[in-house]
Amino acid sequence: MLKILPVIHVLAKLIMLFSGTFAFPALVSWYYDDGTLPYFVRAAAASGIAGFLLWIATARFERELKPKDGFILVTLLWITFAVTACLPMLFYLPGMTVTNAFFESMSALTTTGATTMQGLDRLPPSINFWRHFLTWLGGMGIIVLAVAVLPLLGIGGMQLYKAETPGPMKDNKLAPRIGQTAKSLWYVYSALTLACYACLLLAGMAPLDALCHAFTAVALGGFSTKDSSISHFDSWQIEAVLCVFMILAAMNFATHFLSWQRRSLKSYWHDIEARYVVLLLLGSILAMSLYLWWQQIYTFTTALRYVSFNLISVATDTGYASTDYAQWPIFVPLWMLFLSCLTVSSGSTGGGIKMIRTLILTRQGYREMSTLLHPKAVLPLKIGNRVIPEAVAFSVLGFIFVYFMSVVVFTFVLIGSGLDFITAFTASLACINNIGPGLGQIGPTGNYAGLSDFQTWVCTLAMLVGRLEVFSVLILFTPTFWRK
Repeated sequence: MLKILPVIHVLAKLIMLFSGTFAFPALVSWYYDDGTLPYFVRAAAASGIAGFLLWIATARFERELKPKDGFILVTLLWITFAVTACLPMLFYLPGMTVTNAFFESMSALTTTGATTMQGLDRLPPSINFWRHFLTWLGGMGIIVLAVAVLPLLGIGGMQLYKAETPGPMKDNKLAPRIGQTAKSLWYVYSALTLACYACLLLAGMAPLDALCHAFTAVALGGFSTKDSSISHFDSWQIEAVLCVFMILAAMNFATHFLSWQRRSLKSYWHDIEARYVVLLLLGSILAMSLYLWWQQIYTFTTALRYVSFNLISVATDTGYASTDYAQWPIFVPLWMLFLSCLTVSSGSTGGGIKMIRTLILTRQGYREMSTLLHPKAVLPLKIGNRVIPEAVAFSVLGFIFVYFMSVVVFTFVLIGSGLDFITAFTASLACINNIGPGLGQIGPTGNYAGLSDFQTWVCTLAMLVGRLEVFSVLILFTPTFWRK
């Protein structure tokens, strides 16, 4: 049987580290004097002490992580951080249940942006800040953040990096050491966040609103400080700023880093994922705008504004809304949800299948058809100028199969629990792709508050499975994993 006490020892160190993040909302609470400061202090103390006691109890089991340990730790870490993060909301908000509090924190950490809360406009500033800050932390993956400081804790980080890093090509690193790679990604991540914050201020947002939306735009999280999301501001300037940063956040952060390092925009042109993502987004925006104009729902310019923002928001797995797109002809929101499966790059903060896997799948399909016509031909599988190894191609096929089966299973479970098909299907897709809103009961003007406790836990699991790219979680349920 796999011994997990060394994993618990590492987990305890990271819990102690995470308890320090409560200092940020505590400062916001002190500044605004909103009455939540004692609750953040209590949560920090509880998690810090629990982590310390756990660390002491497992100290003699400390050892270097093995690959199997990485898969256990990465899943336990998200669950434990979600439990810890929900404490202030559970302590302060009246009527907040354990189910809804855990759902809220898991939604933030997985950058899903789904919520069961109502009256967001009236939340204390520190609680609103905490929800958005959690989303920002989860954006690049708390595991990658931890990898940057794991050397300080005395352990290596490669196993964690391989378990959590998105995309099928996980050996492309920006620096020789994994810690340096993680730091490079976070420099880019922080720079984009600051740039987004500055642009939102210039566009007319209040400072706290601008900071919170900068957190969730760059994380592709979709949380908002307002019940009516971005439609509350009714500003095309704000929508334009968010569109730009949602697209940037949907690209591979390695491409951003290389572009900055080389002081050249050519890196974006050489990134085949970025080219296809932008091309698909622009083509879809034009087609859907023309369709809504042809249907006489909007003038063309109004259609272009609403479609541009909402399609980019859903397709990049963000989840903001500037209008109730559920009222559009069903073809349009379904196309937007379909795009959410593929219009983000690997190495980005988005969810879903990712563009690189989509390209590999389509090229593999084309190669199979060519082989039928030319059985003796040797046709390498290529993306751009790179030959894709057979092992990568097969892993992509396996991932896509398990991904769609997960959507089907979650959909049937939700239907069996009493939800209608549209709500169940789009909830499954929205949670696995980490979008947030779907259609039906959980549409852009609704939320997850009407779901039963069981349905809420199912959606919470779907968010975790989607954020850790399916295999990292599901592998723990296979008998082979637990054999020696």
